[in-house]
Parts: sequence; structure tokens; C-alpha cells
Amino acid sequence: MNRSTAREIAVHFAFELAFSDERAEALLERELTPEAFALRGREESIYAQFPGEGELDYITRLVRGVGGHGAELDGYIDKYAKGWKFSRIDRVASAIMRVAMYEILYMPDVPNKAAINEAVEIAKKYVDDDVVKFINGILGSFVRTELPEQE
Repeated sequence: MNRSTAREIAVHFAFELAFSDERAEALLERELTPEAFALRGREESIYAQFPGEGELDYITRLVRGVGGHGAELDGYIDKYAKGWKFSRIDRVASAIMRVAMYEILYMPDVPNKAAINEAVEIAKKYVDDDVVKFINGILGSFVRTELPEQE
């Protein structure tokens, strides 16, 4: 498994967090097991291989971070989604942006452009082209405005 796949799995888990009152720790404890991956792997190929230690750590950092900073990340999405109410934004798109924004803000080892590019590539698998452009635009505006020194 590579980091891109680990990131996509983190997006899946971030999406699940948005639909429940479950805490990130409980979700991770339940889902980051070989048994859970074996079950999911029957329907989704990204779960075919259980993550190694590095990927497990990466998934855990992202999911805990998104879970712990959800309100802050949603605030940024709302701020940069000009003309859109947060409640109208596709939930898959929101999960993708939350993960990317968390990486940009709290994981300095991930270059901003890489976080945005990975978000766009994940989005291409799950949403239509207009939503992909929407995600790219929000993340680009977010970085240019909030972190101009890193541009």
C-alpha cells in the first residue's frame, strides 16, 4: 500500500465520521483491523491489502486530525465556498477537502501542492468534473489566502 491509498482510506473514514456521532478513536479501533479490511476488500479494492505500520500511522493521524479539527476545517470550507452553504456541499467533497486541509495545516511534511493534487485525484474517482473543479478551487484559494508565505 502507498501513501495515496492510505489517504483515500482516510477520506473514506472521514466521510463515515460525518454521518455519525462516533468518535475518530472508536472508528479507527473498529476499522483498522485485518478483519475489517478483509470484509471491505470484497467490495473495494483499496482495502485488498492491510496497511503497513507507516500507512497505519498516516491513516490514524489524518482521521484523528479531521475528527479533532472538524469544526475548524468546515469553517474554512464554508469561508471559501463562495455562494454555497456548507450544508449544500457534497459530503464526499467535504471529506476530501477536510483531509487535504488537515494535511496542509498540520502536516508540514506534506507539501501543499501534493495535498491538493492528491485531493483532486481522489475526487476524480468519486464525484463529477464540476465538483472536482470546485474542490481544486476551494483548496487553491484556501492556501493562497491562509498560507501565502507557503505559496
